Amino acid sequence: MHSLTLLDWLALAVFLACWAVYSTLVDRHPALRRRSVIAAMDEHRRRWMRTMVTRDNRIMDTNIVGNLMNSTSFLANTAIFILGGLVAMLGSPELGARVFGALPFATVPDPAAWEMKIALLLLIFVRAFFELTWALRQFNYCSIVMGGISQEPQDPDQAHHAEMAAKVANRAAGHFNSGLRAYYFGLAALAWILHPVALILASLLVMRELYRREFRSVVREALRS
Repeated sequence: MHSLTLLDWLALAVFLACWAVYSTLVDRHPALRRRSVIAAMDEHRRRWMRTMVTRDNRIMDTNIVGNLMNSTSFLANTAIFILGGLVAMLGSPELGARVFGALPFATVPDPAAWEMKIALLLLIFVRAFFELTWALRQFNYCSIVMGGISQEPQDPDQAHHAEMAAKVANRAAGHFNSGLRAYYFGLAALAWILHPVALILASLLVMRELYRREFRSVVREALRS
């Protein structure tokens, strides 16, 4: 059994770099973001809110927001269960040694290495929980803004309030995407328990899959067509 090796630190650096670089480029680089499925959905949410104010019956719109809140709440609740399991694993390094010692390519961590690997997963899913709960609150704010939009066609503030609701919905979706991205990288971090090389490969695979879904998917082309 051993503590963290140079390969472990290298794998951790690759993992953090993949997550930080990808998130920074996609979320903060305007030219790149405009090409993403996220930006396409932002525009569709604006169009949704502009169309909503023309409808007398807005039950469908409230149902859509309710569905968005349900999916966000499901992931936030799941993050709590994952955190509970990770806390239990944190205090059982002998369990990790016994389970992963039976796998052919897995390294058997000592207690200190085990705690660091589980602590990384804890941090990731704590971040996911905070992002998702903040997204849930913002979807709630959006529903309240939508409820306050007048149904009178002559109301000069209708367009302004629709744009306000769209901005809140888009911010909520942005935090939802961040929480979902934490789930993806949490799965990559899980590979570190097996072997540091597995963490490197999983990090690169997750980054590639996120890029494919957000920039090269059929859904993106459909949304931008």
